[in-house]
Amino acid sequence: MPLLEAKNVTKTYKQGSKVINANEDINLSVAEGEFIVIIGHSGSGKSTLLQMLGGLDRPTKGHILMNGKDISRISEAKLTKVRRKMYGFIFQNFNLIPTLTASQNIEAAINKRSKKDVSRCRDMLKVVGLSERSDHIPSLLSGGEQQRVAIARALINDPKIIFADEPTGNLDSKTGAEIMSLLQDLHKNQGKTIILITHSEYVRRLANHVYEIKDGKLHPVAYNQHAQTTVNK
Repeated sequence: MPLLEAKNVTKTYKQGSKVINANEDINLSVAEGEFIVIIGHSGSGKSTLLQMLGGLDRPTKGHILMNGKDISRISEAKLTKVRRKMYGFIFQNFNLIPTLTASQNIEAAINKRSKKDVSRCRDMLKVVGLSERSDHIPSLLSGGEQQRVAIARALINDPKIIFADEPTGNLDSKTGAEIMSLLQDLHKNQGKTIILITHSEYVRRLANHVYEIKDGKLHPVAYNQHAQTTVNK
């Protein structure tokens, strides 16, 4: 059984009297432990798809299944529980709370606060290489460091799936490569399932499977032997 599945998913918006298909009849199956990359130009519908897969938006038609259960029609309260327990999110703009320290930003995402869970913040900061920056607020951190905090925040509840929306989009090429190396390490060494959207042609080399969105429709990209070797070496 796939860990996550999209079945005939369509998302439409109304623009005046016109109906826009952001996504159209999309089917996608994601197995546990896979690294999936979705590429596409701006406005192609890839962010919309990621939001539906991550339970941040609902399809107009079709179904999103998590462990075989349809989460696209459940109540918002139940969907929130699924997101907090099963998913971790990394965004292009970091989305950190500016008045909180790195450690506090991570703590804020903990599902059930306890001494054990709070102590995990230190472990997560160590994983992303920021142990010595835990007391710094975002404005005192570089862009790469802020994204590392965001990754630690995404990991704090030990999610099944990490959704990454252009995680290197606001970073220089060197820092972006460091962030991608960190995500690849999470995939290889912790077995995290990762679904990442990007403009970058380089990132596709890290994936098990690559898909491209064109005009709202999802197309598989030819298998890349170098990608599989890179990820699993």
